[in-house]
Amino acid sequence: MAACKVSVVDYRTSNLLSITKAFQKVGAVVEMTNNQDDIANAERVVLPGVGAFGAAIRNMDSLGIKQAVVEFGKSGKPMIGICLGMQLLFSVSFELGIYDGLNLIPGEVVAFDSKMKVPHMGWNKVDLLKPSKLFHDVEGGQYAYFVHSYFAKTDDAYVAGMTNYGVNFPAIVESGNIFGIQFHPEKSQAFGLKILENFLRA
Repeated sequence: MAACKVSVVDYRTSNLLSITKAFQKVGAVVEMTNNQDDIANAERVVLPGVGAFGAAIRNMDSLGIKQAVVEFGKSGKPMIGICLGMQLLFSVSFELGIYDGLNLIPGEVVAFDSKMKVPHMGWNKVDLLKPSKLFHDVEGGQYAYFVHSYFAKTDDAYVAGMTNYGVNFPAIVESGNIFGIQFHPEKSQAFGLKILENFLRA
């Protein structure tokens, strides 16, 4: 397979080095960008992310790239959101306020129950619920590494993988050309790298 190019969106709330190295490890050519023209012309877009939802959206607005990301998502070309990047795909977040998301997948981002220790950190099982382009040569019942205090709530139709932490929550979502993974693939060993490799095939 010829090397695929991925454009990692730098919206100034992410540690880009680890996800860049992970994509390079599975054979991708990686470009980091916060330029709207680069995003519009990308082959594949990656929304990485750590930090707070509101800060991420504000940074996208201030950089003038939010609409470019939305339009790319509607273009039919492959896009993946990782951790906070997955949460940004949804309609609204209630993390430390109320913030509109990219609205590429309908749903909302909410906090875990106060009885649960947060963040949800460490290894947890991911149950694969239905076929996905991300699951080529991937067996069910895999474990992935999570670090997050909020989770997405969306229609079951968009949920490809589920994890339980006091409540069942989407670990992997898919809507046409748009994918999201709540865990850190770069920390999830062979399973995480295989998910990234399969994104390059999507």
